[in-house]
Amino acid sequence: MKVLIFYTKEFAYTPSQKNLDNAPDPGEPKTFNNCLLACIQIEAADEEKGIRSREKKLANHLKWAARKNNTTNIVLHSFAHLSDSKASVDFTHALFNDAQSRLENADYQVAQTPFGYFLDLKIDAPGFSLARIWAEL
Repeated sequence: MKVLIFYTKEFAYTPSQKNLDNAPDPGEPKTFNNCLLACIQIEAADEEKGIRSREKKLANHLKWAARKNNTTNIVLHSFAHLSDSKASVDFTHALFNDAQSRLENADYQVAQTPFGYFLDLKIDAPGFSLARIWAEL
């Protein structure tokens, strides 16, 4: 799993193009303030390690990054461009949902960008230490 995190003053998206045939309606454009944008690539090897181990590892990393950036707002964004290896769509979607539940149980406000869509993005990310974090989990 590869994760690229941006602390953002403001993050907004507008659904642009559907890229999964069975993706549900993406809903309206959304804007978030004072949040972590977590761009996440789930890899084929993650399926071998199991969903529980992976969602726990992801959630713990995001909680650490949120504490470092003094926020409880996290947006999960599937970003299949951090690695050549890709997990299945079903595994990836399930891992995102499980990580969201774990984070919400720890009092974080969590959202996901529409799964199965390309999005127009607006990112206002300040430049300071730990406002951008890359990790291989």
